[in-house]
Amino acid sequence: MGSLRVCAVQYKLADIERFEQFADQIRHYVRNASEYGVQFILFPEFFTTQLLSIGDDEGRPLSIERLPDFTERYIELFQSLAAEYQVHIVGGTHVIDAGGGMLNNAAHLFYPNGRVEQQAKLHMTPTEREEWNMSHGESLRVFDTEHGTIAMLTCYDIEFPEVVRMARAKGADIIFCPSCTDDRHGFYRVRYCCHARAVENQVYIVTTGTVGSLRKVDFMRANYGQAAVISPNDIPFPPAGIMTEGIINDDMLVVADLNVQLLHDVRAAGSVTTWRDRRTDLYCDWS
Repeated sequence: MGSLRVCAVQYKLADIERFEQFADQIRHYVRNASEYGVQFILFPEFFTTQLLSIGDDEGRPLSIERLPDFTERYIELFQSLAAEYQVHIVGGTHVIDAGGGMLNNAAHLFYPNGRVEQQAKLHMTPTEREEWNMSHGESLRVFDTEHGTIAMLTCYDIEFPEVVRMARAKGADIIFCPSCTDDRHGFYRVRYCCHARAVENQVYIVTTGTVGSLRKVDFMRANYGQAAVISPNDIPFPPAGIMTEGIINDDMLVVADLNVQLLHDVRAAGSVTTWRDRRTDLYCDWS
């Protein structure tokens, strides 16, 4: 349990014509982040919808059902970059085939050694459910790394306190929250909930969202995003719980150093000890 450096990408969406343009943009961000000596890089939710703008032979955008067609190349790209730069990459989310005609919005974790793990989004928004025929994931997982235990909870997931309690009970100290919101209302719902979950569970939250616009892709024409690294609100951390944050809607990276030992310190003897002081005689003890 030591220090690690994390980077969150404010990914700028723009229409493209071929997969190689997507790959070049990803490679740019990873190479840039590597210059800061980071151990983790986070991309946003739904950033691979950029691939839908490539379109078909008649110039029409691809439908969401076509996004799983890119899964193999998406995984190969991120595997190769994680290995080349020896970083862990939370590759935002990518829409995968869940079988039975359903889709999953799945966060992917790429290890430097080639290992790939998935966490399907657990709570579906109305648009995902009704417009994109997506189904929710069935279980919460946490992932051990050489730098500590993490969880990946996507956007709407962070608005449900119970699931973050479960992640902390399973040992997660850092929650990576890829997000995609199209206006300020949605953005602040996610952002305020990230702060609440950090206070409740005494964990770090690393979050980011999409910026820019896909003019050809339904539901991706507007984006309102900002990356941030969020801590508990206690003496060892910034008073507002913001370790770093980006400039809203700009194409950029944010970087911060996380000290996992400080989380253990404040859980044991902080100004408040919210994790230790849970009233499990009144409500569920997820551990």
